[in-house]
Amino acid sequence: DVERRERMKVPVVPAQERVGGFQEVRLQVEEEVARQEASRCLDCGGCCECYQCVTACKAGAVLHDMEEERRVLEVGAVILAPGFETVDARKLRTYGYGRIKNVVTSKEFERILSASGPFQGHMVRLSDHQEPKRIAWIQCAGSRNINEGDHPYYSSVCCMYAIKQAVIAREHAKGDLDATIFFMDMRTFGKDFERYYDRAREEMGVRFVRSRIHSVVEDPDTRSPLIRYVDEDGKVHQELFDMVVLSVGMEPSPTAVELAKKVGVELDPYGFSSQGGLEAVATSRPGIFVCGAFEGPKDIPETVMQASSAVGKAETLLAEARYTEILERSYPEEIDISKDEPRIGVFVCDCGINIASVVRVPEVRDYASSLPGVIYAAENLFSCSQDNIQRMVEVIKEQGLNRVVVASCSPRTHEPLFRETIRQAGLNPYLFEMANIRDQGSWVHQQEPEKATQKAKDLVRMAVAKVRNARPLEQLTVPVEQTALVVGGGVAGMNSALNIAEQGYTVHLVEKTDQLGGIARRLHTTIEGDDIQAYLEDLVERVKKHPKIKLHLKSEIKSHTGFVGNFQTQISNSKGTEEIRHGVTIMATGARPYEPK
Repeated sequence: DVERRERMKVPVVPAQERVGGFQEVRLQVEEEVARQEASRCLDCGGCCECYQCVTACKAGAVLHDMEEERRVLEVGAVILAPGFETVDARKLRTYGYGRIKNVVTSKEFERILSASGPFQGHMVRLSDHQEPKRIAWIQCAGSRNINEGDHPYYSSVCCMYAIKQAVIAREHAKGDLDATIFFMDMRTFGKDFERYYDRAREEMGVRFVRSRIHSVVEDPDTRSPLIRYVDEDGKVHQELFDMVVLSVGMEPSPTAVELAKKVGVELDPYGFSSQGGLEAVATSRPGIFVCGAFEGPKDIPETVMQASSAVGKAETLLAEARYTEILERSYPEEIDISKDEPRIGVFVCDCGINIASVVRVPEVRDYASSLPGVIYAAENLFSCSQDNIQRMVEVIKEQGLNRVVVASCSPRTHEPLFRETIRQAGLNPYLFEMANIRDQGSWVHQQEPEKATQKAKDLVRMAVAKVRNARPLEQLTVPVEQTALVVGGGVAGMNSALNIAEQGYTVHLVEKTDQLGGIARRLHTTIEGDDIQAYLEDLVERVKKHPKIKLHLKSEIKSHTGFVGNFQTQISNSKGTEEIRHGVTIMATGARPYEPK
């Protein structure tokens, strides 16, 4: 006889404890319990190889012939992108995190604002779930300091995300909120970042206080945090706030540090990848590259650019193996809709709170369902999430939809995803239309929900009318010029040209002066001590000697026509005019120092 045991239940946080918390609802299972549960799947008391357990396991997790194995992957390059962790605010005892209920980290405040967070996007404080009237952000929590729990380096992103959170918080509160940012220096060095800072200060009413924080204590009567600080004139002040948000910095995770040790990559004193001199994505080990915050604190746009750079470097090593491991994606046979009446499905997205906090989404959904040809309309929290993408495929099949409209955010970022989605359901990808009710609705009418809702209806109506007349289109392919044009012979242009050339493609490098190097010719040493002139000399030599790079000095662009994959550019120099045919163009014309007038 086999003893019957109850199935293991995954432990969860009790419902009453979930409210106002940030921990995962489903907890981890102890290893021993997991092993016991797994063993029962492979031991029913005497296996007769009936394989009923295989049939019963919906997850397909029962494999009778499976054995432990260790895989060895042979690769030509490695890219490390293990990310980062935020500083543990519990170590920053000055600010009272963990002791004062209404002191939260910036990461937690982001979850408070999120529609999928613990308060469904309602901005409340943790102690009593009341809407705060005064919120303070404390900058450099864990950065630019040498106290216990702090790091001496600058975390790069904290200034801008604090400004963003303060602006969004005031939008949530319809302006009925005192948002104050306590800072040492506001470092808004990105493109248009200073303009955003000015907008927050001058238009959105965010208050900025240059100061040094002495302490944060809790008022015993209201449980509100009291901030004591010194201003830039040396005067001591104290202010009471409903909430305090700590703008915590970045640090490498212990697992990332352990990974670096395993692959033999050197780290700097703080645990980030030790940079390879002026080659930012290089590591101490050839063939292993790094990108993102593991290389050093940085924001998302810079991370994306660095990721592209790391991929480019890796591809120079993999050029000979290009296309040898490609797997083509298979699709179901395309459904013939030529004789069918339009059966349109409309999916209206909340986009978290980006749309739903302004536009009355249920009203837009109901309006969409009344439009001619629409037989299905639904509201999604995030239409682009993996579960909703899968659900969209299922709905198309279940409802027999032959055209789809998604009312959400920018087509530039999500239209390819949704076209791919309906293709997976058997529809031609061009039987699709998007209505941008975020950029053209909720964002431009933040204080006008009535207008935003009406505009969303208009946009949906137009999208439905357009897709109703849509017909399947055939995707055509055209030959691509396997040549690149790089304009600008400075450090950026030369590196771009070398990267493309080392992947096996011809590159035309155009420089208007008689020498390569650009502004770098005036520079000598980096802050880390790297010799810029030695680096530049080597870079110029490699460019001039590379057989795939065609150099055009003292040349200028006269005309540029064509389309992606097929451009025609005329350049002129002392020898006359020359036409270059190329598939891509890289503009690396640089900048010059600002000279006050």
